[in-house]
Amino acid sequence: MKRNLLLKYLEENDCKLYREGSNHSIYYHLQTNKKTSIPRHSNIIETTVFDICKQLSIPKPKIN
Repeated sequence: MKRNLLLKYLEENDCKLYREGSNHSIYYHLQTNKKTSIPRHSNIIETTVFDICKQLSIPKPKIN
């Protein structure tokens, strides 16, 4: 999944940017305050996307 599509999906599910790291961005879920890191790769593999969603307690996106 493209990184920009993942970030858009996260924001649609009440997740916001917490801070920028040197090699990743930290996002948090507004309702649960759970945080996770998002790598800066242009393409993020499917299992990583699913792990990010699980860590933030949001539904998995449908990946074509």
